[in-house]
Amino acid sequence: MSFAVVVLAAGKGTRMKSALPKVLHPLLGRPLVTYAARAAQQAGAERVVVVVGHGAEAVQQALGPLGVRTALQAEQLGTAHALASARPELADWDGPVVVTMGDAPLISSATLRGLAEALPAGGGMAMLTFEPDDPAQYGRVIRDGAGNVARVAEYKDASPEELAVREVNAGVYAFDAKVWDFLAEVDRDNAAGEYYLTDLIEVYQRRGLPVRAFRADDPSELLAVNDRVQLAAVERVLLERLRERWMKEGVRMVMPETVYLEPDVELAPDVTLEPGVMLKGRTRIGEGSSVGAYSVISDSELAAGVEVRPHSVLEGAVLKEGAIVGPFARLRPQAVLEKGAFVGNFVEVKKSRLGPGVKAGHLAYLGDAQIGADSNIGAGTITANYDGQKKHPTIIGPRAFIGSNSVLIAPVRIGAEATVAAGSAINQEVPAGALAIARGRQRNIEGWAARKRRASDSQEKGNSMEGETT
Repeated sequence: MSFAVVVLAAGKGTRMKSALPKVLHPLLGRPLVTYAARAAQQAGAERVVVVVGHGAEAVQQALGPLGVRTALQAEQLGTAHALASARPELADWDGPVVVTMGDAPLISSATLRGLAEALPAGGGMAMLTFEPDDPAQYGRVIRDGAGNVARVAEYKDASPEELAVREVNAGVYAFDAKVWDFLAEVDRDNAAGEYYLTDLIEVYQRRGLPVRAFRADDPSELLAVNDRVQLAAVERVLLERLRERWMKEGVRMVMPETVYLEPDVELAPDVTLEPGVMLKGRTRIGEGSSVGAYSVISDSELAAGVEVRPHSVLEGAVLKEGAIVGPFARLRPQAVLEKGAFVGNFVEVKKSRLGPGVKAGHLAYLGDAQIGADSNIGAGTITANYDGQKKHPTIIGPRAFIGSNSVLIAPVRIGAEATVAAGSAINQEVPAGALAIARGRQRNIEGWAARKRRASDSQEKGNSMEGETT
C-alpha cells in the first residue's frame, strides 16, 4: 500500500525548560524526532515530511542524514494547521496520509503501516487508539454500533458512562486524499484559538465518510515526551527493549538494568557486559569479548576475544582479536590495537597503531605513534608529539624495548630491537639493535644528609639567639 507520512515536530516544548527544541533532545544518542521519521521510513512510506517550527534550522540539520523532506510551520496554530503546512511538499501526492507526532518515539513501523491499512476502502479516516492503565485525562473514543468512531469525548466534557470507557485517542491519524480540502472546514473557535486535527472527525462524518479506530497492541508505543520525566520514562522503555533483544541473541549482561546501550550498537553472541557499561554510537563487539564494569565505549570496533577491563574509556578505537585494554585506560580516536596487544593502567593512546603483541602496561601516553610487533613500552613513557604548532610522528620498530619514564621527542624513529634506557629523553634516531642512553651521568655526594642536617641545626640556633637579643 502506498502512503505518505507527515511528522508534526514544530512545537517549542516549554515544559522541557530548555533552550533546545523539544524534538532535538537526545534519546539514546539520537535526536527525539529521528525516531518518528525512521519509523515512517521503515513502515514503507513513499514520502516522509517533517513539519518544523521552533529551531527549524537545527531540526532540519538533525534530519539531514535521513533524507526526509521538511515543511515550515512559521506560526504554531495547532495540529491541523501543522498538517496544512506540509501541503506544499505533497502537492503532487494524491494518496493516503498518515499523521504522527515527533515527540512520540515509540510508535513502531508496524503500527503506522497498520493504521494506513485501516483506512476505509471507499474513503474516510482512521485514528490510532489504545487502552492505558490509567486513561486519566485522555479523550475517550466512543464507537457506534458498527464499531466505527462516533466521536471523541474530551475528559472535561465526558459523562460518567463515557469516562468508564478505557479506549482513548492517541492523536495519530490516517486520512484519505480528501483531507487537504477538508482542512478548510476546520475552524479555531476554541479557548486556545487553534486548529485541531480532532475536528476532522466531525468533518468526515458530515460527509458520510466513516472514521475507523485502529487499536495499538502495546500501549507503551503511545508514550509521548512533554517534559524530562517523560523523556526518562521513554528511555527506560527503549533500553529495556534493547537489553532484552541482545540477551536473546546470546549476550550476557551482569545486572542488565545498569547497562546503557544505543540503537546502533551491534553485539555478537557470548559477549559479556559487566555492571555500569555504556555502549554508544556505532560500536561493534565481536564474539566472546568482555567489557568490564563502568567502561564507556563509543563508535569503536572490538574483534572476537577482546577484553576491556573496568573503568576504561574507548572512543573511535579499533581492537583486533585478543587485545586487552585497562583497567583505567583511555583510547582516543584512531587508536588501533593489533592482535594480542595490551594497554594497561592509566595508558592513553591517540591516533596510534600498536602492532601485534605490543605491551604498554602502565602510565604512558602514546600519540601519533606506530609501534612494531612485540615491543615493550615502559611505565611513564611519553611520545612528545606536539611542538606547539604541529603534531609529529613517533616510529618504533618491532621488538623494541622502551625503558620506564622515557620521553620520545617527535619526530623520531626507534629501530627494530633497539633499547631505550629508562629515564632517557630521545630526540634523534636510534638505530636497529642499539642501546640509547640520553640522561645526565649519576653523581653521588657522600655525607650529604649529615651536612644538610648540620646546616639546618645551625640555622635554627642562629634564629633562636637573634630572637633572645631582640
